[in-house]
Amino acid sequence: MNKHAASPPPTHGSTSAAAMLVALATAFALSQAFRTVGAMMATPLTQHFGLTPQALGTWAGTFHFTFGIMQLAMGVSIDHFGVRRTVLTAFPLAIAGAALCTVAPGFGALLLGQALIGVGCAPAFLACTVFIARHFDAARFTAMSGLVMSLAGMGILFTGTPLALLIEAASWRAGYAALTAFAVLSWIVIFWRVHEPARTTIASDEPAPERQSLRQAVRDLLPLFAMPHTLGLLCFACVSYAAFITLRGLWLGPVLHDRHGLSLVASGNVALVMTVAGMASPMLFGRLDPGGARRTRWMMRCAFAGAAMFAAMALTQSRAIDIGLPIVYGMLSGYSVLLYAYTKNAYPAAVTGRAMALLNMAMFLGVSLMQWTTGVAASWAVAQGSEPFRAVFLTVSGMLAAGTLAFWLLPRAKVPVRPTP
Repeated sequence: MNKHAASPPPTHGSTSAAAMLVALATAFALSQAFRTVGAMMATPLTQHFGLTPQALGTWAGTFHFTFGIMQLAMGVSIDHFGVRRTVLTAFPLAIAGAALCTVAPGFGALLLGQALIGVGCAPAFLACTVFIARHFDAARFTAMSGLVMSLAGMGILFTGTPLALLIEAASWRAGYAALTAFAVLSWIVIFWRVHEPARTTIASDEPAPERQSLRQAVRDLLPLFAMPHTLGLLCFACVSYAAFITLRGLWLGPVLHDRHGLSLVASGNVALVMTVAGMASPMLFGRLDPGGARRTRWMMRCAFAGAAMFAAMALTQSRAIDIGLPIVYGMLSGYSVLLYAYTKNAYPAAVTGRAMALLNMAMFLGVSLMQWTTGVAASWAVAQGSEPFRAVFLTVSGMLAAGTLAFWLLPRAKVPVRPTP
């Protein structure tokens, strides 16, 4: 950890820090919107470009792949250069990618745009979590993280009924154009509002510590992989958030439209209700976080319950279940906020940024893998003359159960008995 880049003492939740956190959360909200556009755009994109289910999974997964592989670099950048400079430098790539998607003449340009958006959005949530860790009391970490996740749900909210109405009134290109404009506004707000407090200085008779090189900072990530609890954490991280985004961000619209004949706007209404439930859930889990061993039990039980829900959607093909269970799962999905608190307690404070970056990398590479895998499963099912969504939901259920089982069986971090939000 670069001591010279260390943050000042926490501001204990001051108004100034809260305002800066809200500004940073706008970029996270846009990141949430970009990663969930697929639910409403999948059908019109398939019709426009003639996409197969596998191509659709590749398109959705491209954002999360580039987002995920950039997490470690963004963690190092935040530790080295600070939250403000990292976000303001990276986010213009998301703006450029969204603009490219708006005018994309073919599938290749659409993929390139998705890749740029993923890189540009890569520091969005990581910046929020590190900012909370640096500028708020430790006792408020889980609650503030849950609050940010709930606020950022406004981005997912837009990709429900509002996006469906916009697509029906104009086209899918209009949806990307609107997101481009919102991204520009977010960058301006962050440039205007976010100014990290000046670094505290050491005593004048002590020499300033040497500025750490980026190469050394990258090498400092390696000890995280040597810790015995890291593997189980990564297995769980790869599937817990991925299941929610694979449903809400890709397959919810197609399954309601193709399996049950709902219109795009009606599908958007279901997505909207699921999103509202998902917005309240992280804040609720943040407030109720039991800490200690109970926290990990909550995480595993919620994940196993989610796997059962996906299996039910796969095997019943009931309209009521396919509408109701996504909403229930939205209410349950906030358990992923507990994973951030678990990670914060599992690693030394000096590598908080990099530990969170490693967690985010696993989560979003997991989303990419799950979306691509479900696309392959759907294409295979179509080739076999089977219903594609059964294969999709069985794949999600199996991956979610396997990752949670690995977390259960592999070594876990020692956690305090008393709650440590």
